[in-house]
Parts: sequence; structure tokens; C-alpha cells
Amino acid sequence: MALHFVVESASDAVAGDVVSLTGAEAKHAAVVRRLRVGEEVTVGDGAGVWLTGAAEEVSPTRVEVRIARRSEHPAPSPRITLVQALAKGDRDELAVQAACELGVDEIVPWQAARSVSRWDGPKAVKGRERWATIVREAAKQAHRSWLPDVVAPVSTRRLAERASSQRVLVLDPTAAVRLSEIEADGRDLMLVVGPEGGISDEELDRLTEAGAERVRLGDTVLRTSTAGPAAIAVLSVTLGRW
Repeated sequence: MALHFVVESASDAVAGDVVSLTGAEAKHAAVVRRLRVGEEVTVGDGAGVWLTGAAEEVSPTRVEVRIARRSEHPAPSPRITLVQALAKGDRDELAVQAACELGVDEIVPWQAARSVSRWDGPKAVKGRERWATIVREAAKQAHRSWLPDVVAPVSTRRLAERASSQRVLVLDPTAAVRLSEIEADGRDLMLVVGPEGGISDEELDRLTEAGAERVRLGDTVLRTSTAGPAAIAVLSVTLGRW
């Protein structure tokens, strides 16, 4: 399969144009992936544009790609949003990476009551930037035409407010309804995944009162790093994406 790169400036390119990869993208292509002149690659803008072309010039500082074909992919609908509680170590980052590969459309960092990791002040900006970088690299590896959005961290109150405009599904291992049993109704879907210690009773009550539905994946309890990606896989079947 051809190597894939993301260049926001590629949005206006058409067949016959040359798209340039510079900076980290060029170095990755030339040094890490050992791209060669004449090799076919694909380039996207992260917002639906998909270009196919061949490398005309390759160096660690600049890669020139001559575009042969252009297509545009519509954004997935309904959208799947993952609300991932902050977790210790790299567990939340593992969830973000896998969720992106599996097709999530938006990622929302959640400062849950039992989150060991805390994103306060400047750390919130750095954390969001870190997740956005993980998403970008995962999207390239998965050859996704749309880059998922990574928004600013939210509180439980903000999550409850969003429940009025989206269908919110809270992953709760004690819930009576399985995620695989729900039927799509056309609304965007938001999956809420708690931290290592689980979602507190107060948080569950607040989200449920706002209209959220409690669902479980099965009879076992998954880690916070795997619950979200597993749920996205289930929803991808439900929505006909897979």
C-alpha cells in the first residue's frame, strides 16, 4: 500500500499540480520510510481531499509529489465521539491512538472525578497538543481521509450539556443493556469512558439525568485503554461502516 501523508495545503491541489512535503513530513518520508523518486504516494488534507501521485524529488528537507488523481470523501455521518477520561501513564494515549485507527471522528479529554492525571493550566494545552499529534500519526497510518478533532478538556457539567444535542452512551459494566443491542437512530453518538477507578455514582447520575444511556460491552471489565476502541468497533458494525 502506498505511503500516506497529511498536508493541509493540499486542499486546493488538482491533477498535474505539485504538492510539497516539508519539515517533519519530508524527513519522515525520506529518512524513515526511504521514499524513492517515482514511488506512488497518497496525500490528504485531513478534511476529505484525497490525492494520488508520484514522488518527483526526495530529500530530508523537501519532497515533491506530482498529483495524478484527486477525489473528495464526505465526512462520516453520524459521527462517533469518544469522551476519554484522563488516565495515568500512557493508557489514555493508547486509547486515543487505537480509537483514531478504528474510525472515531472526535476525541474529548475528560477530567473525571477519579482521574489520577490532572490537566491544570498549561498542562491542559500541552496534553491536548500531545493527543492531537497522536491522532495525526494514527490517521496517517490508517490512511484516513478525515482527521478526528481533539477538543479542549471538559468537565462532567459540560458533558451533561452536550447530552441534549447528541446521543450519549456511557460505558458502565453494571448496565443492563449491551452496546451491541442498541439501534442507530441517525443522531451523532458520544461514547463516555471512565478512568481506572471507574465513573463515580454522582457522575453517572448527572449524565443519566441529562439523557445519557448506560450500556455495557459484555460480561468482562475492560481497561480504560481498550474500552473505547472496543466500543467504536461495535458501533462501526451497527452504523454499517464495517
